[in-house]
Amino acid sequence: MVKPMVLSRIGVIARTVFLEVIRDRILYLVALFALLLVIARVLLPDISAGAENKILMDLGLASIHLLSVVVAVFVGTGLINKEIEKRTVLVLIAKPVSRAEFIVGKHLGLTAVLAVLIAALGAIFVLVLAASGVPFSLGSLVLALLFTTLEAALLVAVAIVFGVFTSSLLATMLTFAVYLMGHLSQDLVAFGKLSETPAVQRLTNVLYLVLPDLERLNLRNAAAYGIELLPTPPELFGHALYGLLYTALLLSVSILIFSRRQF
Repeated sequence: MVKPMVLSRIGVIARTVFLEVIRDRILYLVALFALLLVIARVLLPDISAGAENKILMDLGLASIHLLSVVVAVFVGTGLINKEIEKRTVLVLIAKPVSRAEFIVGKHLGLTAVLAVLIAALGAIFVLVLAASGVPFSLGSLVLALLFTTLEAALLVAVAIVFGVFTSSLLATMLTFAVYLMGHLSQDLVAFGKLSETPAVQRLTNVLYLVLPDLERLNLRNAAAYGIELLPTPPELFGHALYGLLYTALLLSVSILIFSRRQF
């Protein structure tokens, strides 16, 4: 019989993860990002041949995205795996905490860290753009950062799936592989259509169905050019719902695997 999840216990686990990760030098990434933007703003006019505004916009959004991916993958793969390797999971599951609450709480805690991190980096980015006189659309920028947060939450779920049954190193490699393939999944389908081999077409279609289509959550290019290039509201809603449902599915898989493990 599956125990119902209790929000208060999930909240305690999420809060513990949030505080642990925030204290673990994660805020140094904010200082690193600010330094990177300042250096870029100083150097770009000399090397960009008049395209410094566009390059700065692309660099800022790409840096926020990559930093969130690094945190999601490297911290996410250790959320459960480290508890298993250190055997501290035995203490946790001995308490009145279900394994589903444990998984969901861990995911929400790290997702909250990523949301705060992306918001802080986004605020610094907006300040640098404003101080530099770079024209930008605040609405499109906010939307791009929200979808970056959705992608990071999905990657945390991927990392947890691998972390519950593999080593930290293998889980990290597999999560990065899913990240890379997720951004190439649409290209895989296009490649399959060009191929005249039915087996290749079937394989690319299966990969597209199984792998997350992370390009649905990529609004960075559109944000760099303005809100008029963003997808329509129904499309945005569909992409956001896709990310949330895929994350929920991955968490369900993690809970199923974790519940069957013997410690």
